Amino acid sequence: MQLQQLFSPSVQHALDVIGIFVFAISGALLAVRKNFDVFGIAVLAEVTALGGGLFRDLVIGAVPPAAFTDLGYFVTPLFATLVVFFLHPHVERIQAAVLVFDAAGLGLFCVSGTTKAYSYGLGLTASATLGLATAVGGGVLRDVLANEVPSLLRWDRDLYAVPAIVGATMVVLCIRYDVLTPFTSGLAVVTAFVLRLLAMRFHWRAPRAWNRRSTVTEE
Repeated sequence: MQLQQLFSPSVQHALDVIGIFVFAISGALLAVRKNFDVFGIAVLAEVTALGGGLFRDLVIGAVPPAAFTDLGYFVTPLFATLVVFFLHPHVERIQAAVLVFDAAGLGLFCVSGTTKAYSYGLGLTASATLGLATAVGGGVLRDVLANEVPSLLRWDRDLYAVPAIVGATMVVLCIRYDVLTPFTSGLAVVTAFVLRLLAMRFHWRAPRAWNRRSTVTEE
């Protein structure tokens, strides 16, 4: 059973657009902090919002990718660019709310990416991997373009990939045991979402190398 069966197509599309918008906001805000011009802001917004899904679609052969066949997907990051360009001080003030919606997008995209990859014939492990890539790929591309170490790889950032991995893993386990239903798919989305919120609330971080004794100054 596909995630799309959880909601009507129109509701599913609306959820996708909301997730894309929030991811685009995070990319645009980073561009403002880096003092990029309006074109740079738009590029980071588009890449952050669509990069993960674009990578997934190219890998599974879903071409042309949804980012280029659905005008709403492509235009939404541009709208986010305009919002941040003119109102970025106000957007910064509601950063906590943006992070909550970002966590919701993470949960939705890791599950939808996994189910789409599996529906195109990939195995369970590959499907889960592409589900993770769908959820976090845009953020990695954003940080690389902004000349920063990707947040995904930094120990001093709250867990981000792990909630997506958990959500994607739940989906493939449900597929493996033939219990993928609207309820279990939704449960995977909610689990990833809640784990991300808890990680932000309690500052959960992944462990570093065991018995680390490096004297190199951390950056």
